[in-house]
Amino acid sequence: MTVWCVEDDASIRDIEIYTLKATGFSAQGFADAGSFREALRSERPDLVLLDVMLPGEDGVELLVSMKNDPELCGIPVIMATAKGMEYDKIQSLDLGADDYLVKPFGMMEMVSRVKAVLRCSGTQGSAPRLEAGGLLLNPSERTVYAFGERVNLTFKEFELLRLFLAHPGIAFSREQLFQDIWGDDYIGESRTVDMHIRTLRKKLGSCGSMIETVRGVGYRLEVPQ
Repeated sequence: MTVWCVEDDASIRDIEIYTLKATGFSAQGFADAGSFREALRSERPDLVLLDVMLPGEDGVELLVSMKNDPELCGIPVIMATAKGMEYDKIQSLDLGADDYLVKPFGMMEMVSRVKAVLRCSGTQGSAPRLEAGGLLLNPSERTVYAFGERVNLTFKEFELLRLFLAHPGIAFSREQLFQDIWGDDYIGESRTVDMHIRTLRKKLGSCGSMIETVRGVGYRLEVPQ
């Protein structure tokens, strides 16, 4: 698996690349959006670790560009945001990022999140399509439609919706969702679930209201009669 790190701070970029290589990944670093784009002309990474604060074209602009490109939109992206910048986290998830890391972050946390996102990006084989209340999810194609309109979801948003559609009416605790979608090797907090549910509801439009908050428990998908 190949991970590309887009980070303008050479010391941070070097230790990211060193850690990824030491844990079995192929890794390559880029100091700005320009050099990253140039490399994309001939290669494709399995995942991109993208810093928000970049010289020239920043990480958010680059994320939007990738998610609007049919050839690049399927590449998982983990954003690196400044400590305490809640807006950067929400904005990144809204725009299609699969996850985020808050600086300063530990290298083992970075590796755990990379593994978790890559694990979720695996194919679902010939699993049956799931339908409910105007939603249609095709696991093999990894596509989602809401009342006939295509909805672009990140890998984790897709997996959350797949879980809900496979078990309508069942209430899942935040801890259950965190365990099922992010896994044992993921270092984080259950609040991450709330942020992903928020962006998932928003992307699903009117269908998003089917994902209900169960007070004191977590969330469930309730199909209207």
